[in-house]
Amino acid sequence: MTTYRLRVNGKQHAVDVDADTPLLYVLRNELALNGAKFGCGLGQCGSCTVLLGDQPVMSCMVPVSGIGARQVRTVEGLGDARTPGVLQQAFIDEQAAQCGYCIAGMIMQATALLEKTPAPTDAQIRAHMSPNLCRCGTHMRILRAVRRAADKLAGGKR
Repeated sequence: MTTYRLRVNGKQHAVDVDADTPLLYVLRNELALNGAKFGCGLGQCGSCTVLLGDQPVMSCMVPVSGIGARQVRTVEGLGDARTPGVLQQAFIDEQAAQCGYCIAGMIMQATALLEKTPAPTDAQIRAHMSPNLCRCGTHMRILRAVRRAADKLAGGKR
């Protein structure tokens, strides 16, 4: 066991875990941040997507020893049930969640897109969101939610 110092959602944490422990397990088991979900454990579904620095990553594939000084952001860092973030609210408004299992990963993937490309085209949204799977098939609602959030962030000028 080694002590790792992580900055998650703006807060500093120290965790005692093995070097090869996936970030997903640290978030869920050590820090009680349960937004990121275990889906496949192979980095193929995106339900565990978080931001590492400004990059979306599949947290099931990132060992805690590989994080270094980069900040980790999870869906919990965007807002909560009483005060949801812009993307969270857009997903609510568009009823983008059916079972909801993929939604935290989808929102984090979309966050990375909108931070780099504030006014994405539908093609850009589709391409950027493609690593994340929704088994319920709400892809069109997810697309509308990302568009809605982009519009809101642009002050309704799109």
